[in-house]
Amino acid sequence: MPPALVTDAGAARAGTPTATVRRARTAGRSRLSPRGRDRVIAIATPIVLLAVWEAAAQSGLIDARFFPAPSSVFDQMITLMVSGELWVHLGASLQRLFLGFWLGLVPAIVLGVLMGLNRSIRAAISPLVSGTYPIPKSALLPLILLIFGLGEMSKIVMVAIGVFYPVVINTMAGVVQVSSMHYDVARNFGAGRWQVFRTVAVPGAMPSIMTGIELGAGLGLILIAIAEMVGAQTGLGFMIWNAWQLYSVETMYVGLLVVAILGFGLSILLGAVGRLLMPWRRS
Repeated sequence: MPPALVTDAGAARAGTPTATVRRARTAGRSRLSPRGRDRVIAIATPIVLLAVWEAAAQSGLIDARFFPAPSSVFDQMITLMVSGELWVHLGASLQRLFLGFWLGLVPAIVLGVLMGLNRSIRAAISPLVSGTYPIPKSALLPLILLIFGLGEMSKIVMVAIGVFYPVVINTMAGVVQVSSMHYDVARNFGAGRWQVFRTVAVPGAMPSIMTGIELGAGLGLILIAIAEMVGAQTGLGFMIWNAWQLYSVETMYVGLLVVAILGFGLSILLGAVGRLLMPWRRS
């Protein structure tokens, strides 16, 4: 055995500093995996930005009347949480978002798959989807209020519209991109339309479907805030708008922060759902 190997083996058995340093390096490499680094960066970035914002507000570099320090915003958030006002508005927005999400998601997936599988349906529906998609969804709010009134249904429909378009477009694109060989194999083995739909079209288009769902959920969150600013007495959008009218800047920032946290939470949740539905893409 070469002398260097003998020395290393003896050092490892004796617990010398050389062996300790090597073990520390190995442990450091295992801790700093790519996923671990990503998590550290994701956590550190908002903390650093908040710290810079706090320092700028405290030192007077920015006008605290319009950009209050994060510490005062968090203090106001705790006050609203203790009083229960924040939970009332958050619960109202979550309920509308949940109902509108499913109201837009289910028909969008069904229609998107049908458009991807059937050329005639795609030729008939695609121009309608492409023509109405560029219309600003917020511009539809007066029409939605005219049809459904100021009740809960108008907010739910706004969310459903926001979810529908990204999901139907991405679902159709995902189904079309599935290789025709997979459909031919399924039909050659006697698969019916429902089996082709369930075992070929939907799994093959699932990555595109999940992308559309993530985009739709984000757009739905934006639209529910806009709808609540106009025709609601509860909800995060109403809280933000009412705070602007009362010039309660900290409360307005609390609403914006909660919306941002909701968006981040939805992204994490949908990412976890995507990993469950697509185990082959977990790596």
